[in-house]
Amino acid sequence: MKKRILAFAAFSAALLALGACGNSGDKAESADSSSVSEATTITVEDSEESVEVPKNPEKVVVFDNGSLDTLDALGVGDAVIGAPTSNLPEYLSDYADVESAGGIKEPDLEKINELQPDLIIISGRQQDFKEDLSKIAPTIYLSVDASDTWNSTKTNIETLAEIFDKEDEAKEKIAALEDEITDVKEKAEATDEKALVVLLNEGQLSAYGEGSRFGIIHDTFGFKQADEDIEASTHGQSVSYEYVLEQNPDILFVVDRTQAIGGDTTNDNITDNELIKQTNAGKNGKVITLQPDVWYLSGGGLESVHLMIEDVTKALD
Repeated sequence: MKKRILAFAAFSAALLALGACGNSGDKAESADSSSVSEATTITVEDSEESVEVPKNPEKVVVFDNGSLDTLDALGVGDAVIGAPTSNLPEYLSDYADVESAGGIKEPDLEKINELQPDLIIISGRQQDFKEDLSKIAPTIYLSVDASDTWNSTKTNIETLAEIFDKEDEAKEKIAALEDEITDVKEKAEATDEKALVVLLNEGQLSAYGEGSRFGIIHDTFGFKQADEDIEASTHGQSVSYEYVLEQNPDILFVVDRTQAIGGDTTNDNITDNELIKQTNAGKNGKVITLQPDVWYLSGGGLESVHLMIEDVTKALD
């Protein structure tokens, strides 16, 4: 009898020991799983404030096309699950198949909430929605400072590179872009030709100078202004064809908004206008139509800045 009691006690002790080992393993496994699943976050500065965001987010909704082309150039485009797909420039057409997150000026909050992104990236067109979007996921607002175009663009690129652990790649691509910028700037500054930048919208014109939406042509690429007194504003200074003739630019850069967003382009063939033909730009074949979807719908990204340089270089050939 005594032997049976001792044997049962030994058996019970063995079971307890096995259970303890099993529980210990479960706890260790649970701890490991917890440490793996716990997301790493970093704090970045967007154009307004400090924002805590996940490191290497796997699901991103992007409303800023310049940021989208930067993510693409850095090799992390697979993280993009949503965008304003009806307003994508042609060079970003590969992203037309991601989920539509609404219009470029009005995000679809319900749809974005369904997508459950880890990060949302916006620019000026969506700025008023930042608070609502931030309730869905961390949201960063990346704008281009019209008074310091290239440096603010570079800062935005570096911010995205930091989030996605692509600092080395970004540094290399920024350096290559700066070489391109230096080259075009030297050529532009070496000529006496003066440039005027206009936005064409169903036959109506707006002029843009330094400190404005398309100021990169002057402050970064080095083209002299035909009119030093252009009002710096987001929507440009409304002007007439007579004004263009009066300023008589040697180079006329044209951004066709109508073509970029779709509309009646009947009155948008600016090179056929009799007043434009009388300008130096018209006489010398230097009315340069810029890629409208790049200039109007994008900008501020690794790829779009490169495309912009290619565009303005046509005026120097």
